[in-house]
Formats: sequence, C-alpha cells, structure tokens
Amino acid sequence: MASVEAVNRQKACRHGQMLYNVHDTVVGRSLDLYGEYCESEIELFRQVIEPDSIVVEVGANIGAHTVFLARQVMPSGMVVAFEPQRILFQTLCANLALNNILNAFCFQQAVGAQRGSIVVPTLDFTRENNFGSLALGSYQSGESVPMIRLDDLNLPACHFLKVDVEGMEKEVIEGGTSLIARCRPVMYVENENPDKSDALVRLIDSLSYRMYWHRPFYFSPNNFFGNLHNVFPNTIAFNIVCIHQSVTQELTGLEPIAVGPDRQVAS
Repeated sequence: MASVEAVNRQKACRHGQMLYNVHDTVVGRSLDLYGEYCESEIELFRQVIEPDSIVVEVGANIGAHTVFLARQVMPSGMVVAFEPQRILFQTLCANLALNNILNAFCFQQAVGAQRGSIVVPTLDFTRENNFGSLALGSYQSGESVPMIRLDDLNLPACHFLKVDVEGMEKEVIEGGTSLIARCRPVMYVENENPDKSDALVRLIDSLSYRMYWHRPFYFSPNNFFGNLHNVFPNTIAFNIVCIHQSVTQELTGLEPIAVGPDRQVAS
C-alpha cells in the first residue's frame, strides 16, 4: 500500500480536543500555535447567546467555533452547521465527535439565495493554504454540492445566526429573509469584501437591524498555550454584529454603522 501523508494533527485546545490540517495557514495554524482561533469572537458570542438557544452557523469550517457554540446552548439548545467543503466538513464532524457534542446537526451543503447546487473545487490539502478562504460561485469543475436557503430550514426558532462565507454573505441573507423576519436573531456576519460591503449593509438595514463593527485580532496574548509570538501581526477579522431594532439591548464598546435615510452607508 502506498504511504499517505499525514495532514491532520490533534491537540487539547481551549474548547476541547481539536483536529486540524497542519497545512492550513489560518485556523489550523492558530489552533496549533495558540490552542484557539480568534478567541475575541467567542468572547462576544458569550454576551449574546443564551442557554437553550437555536444557533445556525453558515460556514462552519472545521468547527473551531462550533464546539463552543454547541456547549454554550446546552442543555436543550442546538446548533445547525453548514460547511460545503467535503474535507473540512469531515473534520468538523470529527471535532464534534471528539468532544462528545450531541446537539449539533451538520450538513455538507452551501447556503445561498436560491435552492440548487454549487461546484466546490477540489483543493490540495497536502499543501499550504488558507482552506477556509475559498470563495464559491465561479467554479466549473470540482464536486457538486447541494445549495439550500435558510428559509428552507423550517426551524421553530433561530436566536443566533453566524455567517462566514467568503463574499456570499448577502446571498445567504437574501435566502433567509423570512426566517430572519420571523425569528429576529442576533446576526454575526463577515464583512471583509469592500466591493460588497455597502450592498450587504443596506440589505441588513432594510430588515430593520442596527449594526456594529466588530474587528477582533486573530492573535490574543492571553491565548490558551501562552505563546507570545504573534504570527498574525495586524491581522484583523472584519465582522458586523446585527441586532434587530425591536431589541432594546445596546452593545457598548463597538462602533455603530450609520445608514442614512436613503440607505447610503456612512464612511
């Protein structure tokens, strides 16, 4: 039998046992060096996610945050997680199994504005890459994966919606407007693409949401392994926290996003 290169490593990290690809330059590297990934995001999640909530995570990657989310909503809450890349999806499921997570439902599916399918290219997982940065929508060859809408889920409730899909955030929201209008979840949405930012913000504003910038650093000096060497200098995640206008809770310490009456986003 031909030898197969070992690409996965397992370590005891802040939120449990984590399996990751040693060639992943962001999530895997962060877990390997620091025992955590973008912990400042999780610190925010603690403030807005209550026990027994229903959480939907679109773009779960290998579950670096999914494990925390599933524990945060115990004893009777659940997480519904989507990851379209087959290898990442398999690692996501492995990490949930390693940590005895029983309240997460994972699907190898994409989420968008329309039902159908989408082509996911086959990456070389034996070479260095940021595997979670894959932007779908323009590939002609690869693996065909089902694509659903959030409105198709028929969930009894949704208290928290996390969307991290490398530029398809607007399409995910468009496919979930009925769910969002009915459930009014707190939303945590990646907003890293300057060319798509205004349209995304204007869409969320039209759904009667207040928005705040959340720009956490990837590196924390208080990381789980106590490693003070920062391999992500000045690397920041650009996300927006979205609170429905019917909710009186205000988030302090975050920069509000101003949208004028003509729905123009202030710079």
